Amino acid sequence: MLIEKTIAEFVEDTSSKNPVPGGGSVSALAGSIGGALTTMVGNLTIGKKAFENLDDSTKEKIKEYMTVLEELIKELNTLVDEDAEAFDKVMKAYKMPKNTEEERKDRDNAIEEGTKIALEVPFRTCKKCLAVLQTQEMFLKYGNKNAVTDVAVGALMAYSGLEGAILNVKINLQGLNDDKYKANIMKQCKEMMNEGKKIKSYILSNVHNQF
Repeated sequence: MLIEKTIAEFVEDTSSKNPVPGGGSVSALAGSIGGALTTMVGNLTIGKKAFENLDDSTKEKIKEYMTVLEELIKELNTLVDEDAEAFDKVMKAYKMPKNTEEERKDRDNAIEEGTKIALEVPFRTCKKCLAVLQTQEMFLKYGNKNAVTDVAVGALMAYSGLEGAILNVKINLQGLNDDKYKANIMKQCKEMMNEGKKIKSYILSNVHNQF
């Protein structure tokens, strides 16, 4: 599994002529790292004097977000490998025989089905990366002030994962014939990217202005 490789092995595999891991897997990994950095900030916050001075509802919300982040990291790690697997399925569909009309029809159907799966994996990555971003304003506001730049880097990573995954969704959409389906996915991608960009910009400008 890709996610179980060392960092050096993953980088080497990514730089090879093999098309997997590609942008989709890297986007999922970026989102996971963004979530991990945010979790680190939480771990450097909980139990500190400033944290104990917060009201109970805020403390509970921070702890709730820590649990959310833990689950998001697991899901994004899974998507690193799911993206590579989905790409392989599409490639297998393209290699199916096309000598007869029936074979061509079966091949076309397999390509359409495989492409939808290859699209839906990064689409899920988009949602998970946005969910990571949506936790980060809490850690910007209440997190350990010595780790505020880690919140910013986490936001950069999560947003990179979001926009990178959207690019992978878009390229796979080109191979589909269902216009209604394509329009719906594009609408959701635009909404997610706009929200993610807004959160990322807010966090980055806030952190930059502190120095």
